[in-house]
Order: sequence, then C-alpha cells, then structure tokens
Amino acid sequence: MPTTPPPAPGPAELFRHGLDLLIRGDMEGWIALFAEDAVAEFPFAPDGYPRRLDGRAALGPYLRGLAGHIAYDAFPYVEVHETGDPGTIVAEMRSEGRVLATGGPFAMAYVAVVTVRDGLIVRYRDYWNPLAVPASLTAAVHD
Repeated sequence: MPTTPPPAPGPAELFRHGLDLLIRGDMEGWIALFAEDAVAEFPFAPDGYPRRLDGRAALGPYLRGLAGHIAYDAFPYVEVHETGDPGTIVAEMRSEGRVLATGGPFAMAYVAVVTVRDGLIVRYRDYWNPLAVPASLTAAVHD
C-alpha cells in the first residue's frame, strides 16, 4: 500500500523551525528553507547593506557572511500572525546573540513578512531597524 508523504509544513511551522536552525548555528539548514527563486527584501537596510536579494544563490552568501559575524543565542519573543493569504505570515520577534569579532552582545527586533509555497520560503521581507545595529557589529562587517 503506497504511503502519502506528510504535508509540507505551514508557514508558521517552517518559520519557527528556521529560528531553531539559527539558534543551533545551522545556517545551511536555514538557507535550504528558501526556494531556488526566493526573494529576500530588507526595506530599511542602510547604505552598504543589500535591500534585495534574488534567488537562493544570492541569499546564501549573504547569510553565510552574516553567520560569520553574529551568533544567535535565542529568540526570546516570537509572535506569528496569520494573514488572509494562507501562505503568508507576519512574524514579530526579537533576537539575542553575540558579535563574534568582539564578543559583545547583539539584540535586534524584527518584523518579517514570510511567504511560503510548496514547503519553502519564496519571499522574505525583513523590517529590521538599522539604527539598532551595535557599533561592534558595524565595525566587524566593514573591517
């Protein structure tokens, strides 16, 4: 008797799984959650940071570079809001971690709009606050 594969995780489950991967330092696992043609947007990114990345091929190096600068220790606040589109969620969250170059603390609040299709992230809009980037991270990124 053939077995049916389990249904793909919904956007909230996939997103929460992604946060767990980030806490474990599994950036490759996080990258794998994005579709090949995924689009990542950072509308509030300051000069010197990308505002849009098209495709996993562009997103991968950016995220690997980020992992070389910060380590996520926890996401102590995560609230996921469903939308009228069953494939899209809005997530409010706060991260805590460390700047690897200096050992200094890293904390950031985000609002992310995440769209999932066929069990993969196809669009990720991350509204992070560039004014909250610690000086130690800015120095590490631009060294």
